[in-house]
Amino acid sequence: MSTTAALAGGQGVGGRTAGGQLAIKGGKPVAEQPVPIVSVTISEDDIAAAVGVMKSGMMAQGKNCLALEQAFAAASNAKHAFTCANGTCALQLAYEPLFERGDEVLVPGWTYIATVSMVVARGGIPVFCDADPKTYNFDVKDAEKRITPRTKAIAVTHLYGNPVDIDAVQSLAARKGLKVIYDAAQAHLATYKGQGIGTFGDAVTYSFYPTKNMTTGEGGLVTVNDDTLAAKIKLLRSHGETSKYVHGSIGFNYRMTDLEGAIGLSQFQRLPGYTKKRRDNAAVLDKAISGIRGLRAPKITPGAESAYHLYAVAVEPEMFVSPESAGIEASAPTPGEQTTIRDVFVKALNAEGVLTAIHYPRPLTRQPVFEKMVKEHLPVCESLSKTLFCIPIHHNLSERQLSQMGEALAKVADALRI
Repeated sequence: MSTTAALAGGQGVGGRTAGGQLAIKGGKPVAEQPVPIVSVTISEDDIAAAVGVMKSGMMAQGKNCLALEQAFAAASNAKHAFTCANGTCALQLAYEPLFERGDEVLVPGWTYIATVSMVVARGGIPVFCDADPKTYNFDVKDAEKRITPRTKAIAVTHLYGNPVDIDAVQSLAARKGLKVIYDAAQAHLATYKGQGIGTFGDAVTYSFYPTKNMTTGEGGLVTVNDDTLAAKIKLLRSHGETSKYVHGSIGFNYRMTDLEGAIGLSQFQRLPGYTKKRRDNAAVLDKAISGIRGLRAPKITPGAESAYHLYAVAVEPEMFVSPESAGIEASAPTPGEQTTIRDVFVKALNAEGVLTAIHYPRPLTRQPVFEKMVKEHLPVCESLSKTLFCIPIHHNLSERQLSQMGEALAKVADALRI
């Protein structure tokens, strides 16, 4: 159907749809109270746990950090866990003993920068690999084509809370003799084939940043299953100290405070419930989006159970009018780049009261810091940067808000569809 025909039929750019005129064009928004993209919950129990540590005066890494390590290791099916200052430090603790300066490391072109920037900080050479167009995760087949004699490791993200195809990653690593580090900053309590993701790889890293599924304020954690590697990471975390004021190796001060450990331990008690709510929310949104032509819900890796840190929706540009024809002034999330129909869509959706986020506005191969390391731009990553947007999925969403989100998505899609 042409744009003209759509307008004539009462459906199309600027026209009235089944949901009424777009709010950005003067209509009534679906949700008068905006639906927030994130919701950080600090409970009275969290506060009491923090106050208890402050009253004790024992603020440095201590019994609460140890208890959080034990609980998190058990829940993720890992043998060892080590709390640390933040998720970036967790990556450094994992990378330091697993590859050397000058080693090539296969990395995703589509992820948050820390996964790759810490490879560079370690002295490794990142080899950017494309994304799977359905799950948005690391494309293992593309990665295999990029292996050279210098390739020593794979550092891959369980993106948006959705585990990567772990069987494929582990198979490739076994065949080529590579170490594997999984960045699970967004994947607390995710599972793969019924097992916690701490079961797999040489190391798994987590972040407890405030917007993550659970938080300690800042904070991170590394899980491993090899005793020798565990001993190295423990030394690295605290100045290589083998006993009081005796240092057997160079290390860092990447310890978590016991104040953060107490908050995290309290939050961890609620994490299973939070995770179930996110999964329930995802099921509702999946159903709503399945009935909206031109939008695609995220596809979960076969055999995996996502933690749904983020819920990324894909716009199919060919189903919608051009950005210029939409009659909505929008800007690209990255200054200087061309506006896409995704950018128009999210601006209209925000006006309907559903807040959004772009994760991410550009692939890592487009980051200036990596310019000299990039051999080519990756087609799927390029496409994702122009078509994906995230909508609320957090545990505090009400049934009414979920209903409003489905209604708003349909309303905007109907108005902008060809």
